[in-house]
Amino acid sequence: MTGKPEGLRRTQADRRAQTRAALLEAAARGLSTYGYANLILDRVAGEAGYTRGALYHLFANKEELALAVVKWVEETWETEVGRPVAAESDPVEALLALARGHAVYCRRDVANIMMTLRVEFAGQDHPVGQAITDIVDRLEADCAGLIAAGRSSGAIPPGPPPAETASAYLGIVEAVGISLAGHAPYDVELAERAVRGVLNLPPVPEVHE
Repeated sequence: MTGKPEGLRRTQADRRAQTRAALLEAAARGLSTYGYANLILDRVAGEAGYTRGALYHLFANKEELALAVVKWVEETWETEVGRPVAAESDPVEALLALARGHAVYCRRDVANIMMTLRVEFAGQDHPVGQAITDIVDRLEADCAGLIAAGRSSGAIPPGPPPAETASAYLGIVEAVGISLAGHAPYDVELAERAVRGVLNLPPVPEVHE
């Protein structure tokens, strides 16, 4: 009989997954703070509690690591924000839920990585920049679809074309999320107020105690 026992294989797989997760999170913090050009892999490994060798065992180079981080952030955002939004059947509620959910997501210390890298790679033909552009384009298309559906039903008043409105909507969502990161509950409240304005929706009703 050859091969390692099943329990040992699982343990090694678990350790590998734990190492990878720690490195991705440390790299995400580094990319968010320093950008891609100034990311130092020795620092990433050290902050994650591993050696440079452990990092290179999982990622061939800085580009591969950054691409993995972008994918990890996308998947994390999709789990925490995207799926609850997709569960909303009403387009207006979906758009408001996205704004609120993203504000909560931005309380994380890695949340502005997409904007940081998008600015850094603007106008460049680079795999990391292209990966981010693809994510943003898909999200804009989804939001434009929700806006068009809301206008068709009469829930969202007429206005500029859905694509342009979606771009403005996401710009507001991203800007408020980063500017007010951690300032709960005002981050959520002001994100909703801002996107209501972009969508030409009635303001949030005032609550008088």
